[in-house]
Amino acid sequence: MKADIHPKYNPVVFQDVTSNFAFLTRSTLTSKESIKWEDGQEYPLVKVDISSASHPFYTGKQKLIDISGRIDKYKKRYTK
Repeated sequence: MKADIHPKYNPVVFQDVTSNFAFLTRSTLTSKESIKWEDGQEYPLVKVDISSASHPFYTGKQKLIDISGRIDKYKKRYTK
């Protein structure tokens, strides 16, 4: 591997601003903000709009649309 061509890969805290859920992981992203984590150390803080804690698919709050009624209406209207 070539030296000094890859970005630095450091621990970063991602925080979901809608649900206040945060998790520590490693990333190449950086931030001017920092947060004190549970282990007592400070890590860069990256704020995100949506995560697994607030996404409708993962929380089970996803709305299913009844498209069968729409299809029946379309067929009824245009099957002349």
